[in-house]
Amino acid sequence: MAQVTALLIKELRESTGAGMMDCKKALKEVDGDLDKATQFLRKKGLAKAAKKAGRVATEGVVHSYIHANKRIGVLVEINCETDFVGKTEELAAFAADVAMQIAAMNPECVRREEMDTSSVEKERTLLKEKALQEGKPEKIIDKIVDGQINKFYGERVLLEQAFVKENKKTILQIQQELVAKLGENIQIRRFARYELGEGMAKKVDDFAAEVAAQVKGT
Repeated sequence: MAQVTALLIKELRESTGAGMMDCKKALKEVDGDLDKATQFLRKKGLAKAAKKAGRVATEGVVHSYIHANKRIGVLVEINCETDFVGKTEELAAFAADVAMQIAAMNPECVRREEMDTSSVEKERTLLKEKALQEGKPEKIIDKIVDGQINKFYGERVLLEQAFVKENKKTILQIQQELVAKLGENIQIRRFARYELGEGMAKKVDDFAAEVAAQVKGT
C-alpha cells in the first residue's frame, strides 16, 4: 500500500476543498491515488448533498449581474440554511457564476418540473414524427425521443445546463459540490433575466460565445 503523506493530503485538500480527515481516509481507500481519491470524495459529497436537499433553506443572497455591454441584467436568489454560510465567499462566488450562466445561456426555468408541460409534449410529438419519417424502427423510437427530450431539457433548464466555465459539469453538479463543501442545503430558488430590447426586432448576437470568451480571458 502506498504511503499517505501529509503532502498528498494537502494536495487533495487544495483541489477538492474537503476536510483533512476526509482526504486522509479517501487516500487510504484508494491506495494513495489522487485521481481516485478525488472521485471517492466527489461520490461521497454527492451522497451527502442528496441527504441535505430536503432541509429548510431560507437564508442566502440575492445577486445581481450586469454584462459588460450593459444590455443583459440578471437577478438570482440563492438559498442556504444559515446566515453564516450566506455570507461566505464560496456562496457569493457560486451566485456570481449562476448569474453569469443565466445571462449567457438564457434558461427558461431552474428545474425541469417548472417547464411548461405543453411545450415539452409538443417537442416530444415533433421528435417522434421526425423519427418515424426518417424510418427509425418503431420499437426504439420512444428510447430515441427520450434521449432527445433530455437534451431539450439540458438546453433550457438551468440546473441541467453545462456550466459555461467548465462544460464537463452541469450547474446541478456545481451546486452539489458546494453543498458537500459547505455542509448545508443550497438551492437556486428563482431568477429574472432582462435583455435590452427583448421582444423587439434586433440584431441577434452569440452572447454565450461572448461570455465564454470573456471567462477564458480572465
